[in-house]
Formats: sequence, structure tokens, C-alpha cells
Amino acid sequence: MKAEILSVGTEILLGDIVNTNSQYLSKRLADLGISVFHQSVVGDNEDRLYNAYELAFKRADIVIATGGLGPTKDDLTKEIGAKYFRKKLILHEESLNQIKEFFHRLNREMGESNKKQAYIPEGAVVLPNSNGTAPGCIIAEDNKILVMLPGPPKEMIPMFENCVVPYLLKFSDGVLVSKVLRVAGLGESAMAEKVQDIMDSLRNPTVAPYAKDHEAILRITAKGNTKEEAESLISPIEIEIRKRLGENIYGEGETTLETVVGEMLVNKKLTIATAESCTGGLLAGTLINYPGISSVFVEGAVTYSNEAKIKRLNVKKETLEKYGAVSEETAKEMAEGIAKAAGTDIGISVTGIAGPGGGTKEKPVGLVYAGLYIKGEVKVKKLNLSGDRQKIRYRTVISLLDWLRRELIGRI
Repeated sequence: MKAEILSVGTEILLGDIVNTNSQYLSKRLADLGISVFHQSVVGDNEDRLYNAYELAFKRADIVIATGGLGPTKDDLTKEIGAKYFRKKLILHEESLNQIKEFFHRLNREMGESNKKQAYIPEGAVVLPNSNGTAPGCIIAEDNKILVMLPGPPKEMIPMFENCVVPYLLKFSDGVLVSKVLRVAGLGESAMAEKVQDIMDSLRNPTVAPYAKDHEAILRITAKGNTKEEAESLISPIEIEIRKRLGENIYGEGETTLETVVGEMLVNKKLTIATAESCTGGLLAGTLINYPGISSVFVEGAVTYSNEAKIKRLNVKKETLEKYGAVSEETAKEMAEGIAKAAGTDIGISVTGIAGPGGGTKEKPVGLVYAGLYIKGEVKVKKLNLSGDRQKIRYRTVISLLDWLRRELIGRI
């Protein structure tokens, strides 16, 4: 079976909202063994939406439409879907009662326009919405299936998982299973070079590299009659890739670098404090994303000025005058200074030039020095980064977390 994803909403075309629904649905359909070859976006226009349905059903057996199920006149997904299949819209009393109950829980009166949402194409499978007012529905006729889901992800995802997945399983041709390996310290091209022969030689499973949020990712995907069969195909390939990439692989699935580092710090009972200049607290904030970090994270200091570096971190005035704030020497003293001031096992520091101004020929924009103090030992790392101010700050944090991760590997 082939599926197409159709996102409905002028706000998506205008870029007012990010279309995360298509990404989510593509991944889940792949898990079900249903191929997706096209995705489309169409605005809230009757003729264009009807034409989008026509084109989608020429290319696919299943069309999953998201959005356009609201109470206003320009919410047309269901109405045009009924028109395409030559179906009447009839009032579904159970859906109407659920909408009324939804407003009752909020202590609000249901608007008359919301009654529109309870009209369902005749003969359609109704998909209840426990997180909003718009029920979804499925029309199946002449070997074509139209699945209509609400646009808000908090409504769409539960409806898809609870109602649509069981419905679609009977159309699944085998099972696709993916294993994601997350890589830090290597760019996408460098990572791909190390496993290029594997990627070229395989058909099932397949190995695909891609970049996301300044990290590199490898996705191993296998197709089998069962999930277990697909996983058995993935296993030897994963072992070989791990052998080649080694410590560059920091995790798998949807894990994050800060989660991995946070778990290492907590498990090893190593306390930490941060001292930041150019990143302005972003490093501390990223570490704090990990829920268990409170047991080891003691303090984060944003010492932007030279005066703050001297007063809070005990950086020597002579060091700043001789080498400058952006220097190896200053980064070292910042890391040791914050660790001793906070009484922690680890101090990590960062000082640099994030831009867009402030750079010189000797110290250009993107030059960053990081210091790492671990139980009396002090190290320094130099980075030369590109991008705008925010990218440089973010890339610095990713680099520092990865550096800390590698230093923690093997420590007692």
C-alpha cells in the first residue's frame, strides 16, 4: 500500500506554523510498512483542496489529511472529502455530545459553529477526539482510503495512535524497523565516509546518514515479516558500525547529548559547575534539561565582563591584560575558578567571540576557548566555528558537552 500525507492550512503555506505532523506521520507509516512517496500542503481553498485530493489519489491508495476540521467556514477538509467521495454529511449525535461535554469540562458554552464539527460523511468510521472538539473520520471506498485528522499535534497524535494505527495494520506489507545511532564529533560527510562501503553494499537493511541540529545521525532500516525478523537484520550491521565509529556514537533513538552527559555525571556522582561568557548561560541551561541533574549540578555563572571573571572566578587581572578574555589561559583559570568557588569535582568554562562584531584577524568571530577542570586536572580546547551568533553559541555547547562526555568515559 502507498500513502500520501496532505497537510491542510493556509497558515502552513505562510510559514506561521511548522508542519511537524508530516514528519511524525512519515515515520509512523514507515514503522507500519506503508510507503510514503509524496507529501503535499494545500491552503484553505475549496477548489485547490479538491484538486489536491484528486492528485493524491492518483498516486496513492491511502491519503492522510491533517488540519481543516475546525468550526469555521474555511475548515473544509471533511466537507471536500465528502464531496470527493460523493457522500452526504450527517449529524453524528455521539460526536456532538462529546463536543458539548468538552466545553462543559472547561465551564464554557459551546458555540453554534462547533456543531459543524459533529457532521460526518455518511458511512465513515468516526475517530473520537479526547483532546479537542474535532472528531476525525475515515472514508473507505473503491480501494481508496481517506483518513482525516485534526491539525494540532496534541490531538492528531493520540487519535492516530489509538484509532488509525489499528485500522491500518491490516494493510501493512511487512514491518519496517529503524535503529537510529546519534553521532557527535564527526560531521555528516566524515561519518558517511567511514561507513560508505556498508551503505553501498546493502539493500535490506539500508543505512542512511543525515544531519540534524548540528549532529550527525545514522538510520539503519530493515524490512521483515515481523519486528523480530527486521531487528535480526539490523543487529550485525549496527555492531559493525559501532566498531568503526566507536566513541563518536553517543546514543541511539531520541536521546540527547545532555541526557547522556547528565546520566554519566549522576551515575559517577561527579558534581559540576559552569562558567560562561559568550554562551551566556546556554551551557548551564542545556545541562538542566536533564531532569536528574539537580543532584550534581551546583552552580552556573555567567561572567561576561572581565570584572566578573576576576571577582567571581578569581581569574588573574594579569592574565586578562596579557592574553585577553578570549584565550587559552583565561579559559583554564575560569574552569578552575568556578570549580573551586562552587566546591565541585568539575568546572567547565567557555569564552569566545560569537559575533557578529568583535572579531579581529588574530581572534576572528567564531574563535572559542573552553576549559575543563576535573579533580585537579585542567585541560583546554580551542574551537573555530562558523555561522551566526546563535549558531556559534549552540555549536559551542554541543562541542563542550561532547568533550565532557569523552572525558568522563572510563573515569571511576
